[in-house]
Amino acid sequence: MAAEEKKQARSAKLMRLTMRYFEKKGYKVKRDVRLDGYSGTSRKFDLIVRKGRVTQAVWVREWRRTIGVNVIINLDKASSDAGLSNPMIIGGKFSDHAKSYANRRGMTLLTKRRLSLSLRT
Repeated sequence: MAAEEKKQARSAKLMRLTMRYFEKKGYKVKRDVRLDGYSGTSRKFDLIVRKGRVTQAVWVREWRRTIGVNVIINLDKASSDAGLSNPMIIGGKFSDHAKSYANRRGMTLLTKRRLSLSLRT
């Protein structure tokens, strides 16, 4: 299997895990959603999850490296532009700056490990 195929397989596996996690938590899930932002820019989200009246944007990032604050800021800007609050990002690990920014902005950072552990119970 080529490196690109392995990467796609890992990404697909994480996406399935993420969708199962949100469905188990009672969210309605839509995949690969594009929303027009207030700025006129089309914004792409891996998932849009809805529970009750709350709708949130989700990015799923299957990277071998640490997810930095710049990615978190970009998700925050994209979701704000699309009129969504409290976005979530799923990934392997996050930098301390990313965690700090997300905490200040009310964003949720979830690791693959946390998703897996949550689905076991």
